[in-house]
Amino acid sequence: MFHLHLKAFRKQRGWTQQQLADRIGAKRSLIGAYEEGRAEPKLETLRHLSVALEVPLDALLNGPEGQPLPDPTRKARLSGSALRVVSVAVTESGEERASLVPLKASAGYLGGYGDVDFMETLPAFSLPFPELKGQVTRRVFQIQGDSMLPIPSGSYVVGRYVQDWSSVASGTPCIVLTQNDGIVFKRVYNRLVDGGFLELVSDNTLFSPFVVGPDEVLEVWQAEGVFRFDLDAPEDSRQGVAQKLDALHKEVEGLKSWWNKTTGTN
Repeated sequence: MFHLHLKAFRKQRGWTQQQLADRIGAKRSLIGAYEEGRAEPKLETLRHLSVALEVPLDALLNGPEGQPLPDPTRKARLSGSALRVVSVAVTESGEERASLVPLKASAGYLGGYGDVDFMETLPAFSLPFPELKGQVTRRVFQIQGDSMLPIPSGSYVVGRYVQDWSSVASGTPCIVLTQNDGIVFKRVYNRLVDGGFLELVSDNTLFSPFVVGPDEVLEVWQAEGVFRFDLDAPEDSRQGVAQKLDALHKEVEGLKSWWNKTTGTN
């Protein structure tokens, strides 16, 4: 798990890979290889990383236990006691309605999620489903991509607003609004209390997990349900995955054939 720890500590500092590389006198591509698990640093490089990031060497290797104390505002940010305004749509009677964020509005939402004027441009409606109980703030996000199959691209995910991010149980599917990656739909594995980051994991194993620090997270919405209208999408998506796996299998067989010819083995 070294690669996840390294990336989490770097992002906690707000550094790019290039900035960390400059601090230890290495190339940016090497930091990228470490964070992707494609290379392992030598002991001397580990020491340089430990000094640059100001974390114990053991924290880099075994997890962030024993890392420096977080800044005093961090707990407030995670729990929502710091200023965090959520714009909501309401009826004339004062009942909250769920705003819809379609794909075409995703880019604008990243900059306007706290802007009342922008939120008023989004469609809003009531959700009359008995499963969606309680007067809580909900939002509906349209997702894109195959990372959460069998939920197909283009589906609409109903999310319940999460004020205290550290309360999210690991493995919970959530819509996460991030500064760098925009709106993402993933399973959240919560390391905020212990390690200071969220690990975002796709149900589709073709997509690699990645981590985000609390300073990158803008909103968290716990998924409660899904609307979908393209009933053929799951089958099409499965075919797409099958095609990718078939192409990968052919590539492996090609490499094996090349190796056998090169080495003269059968």
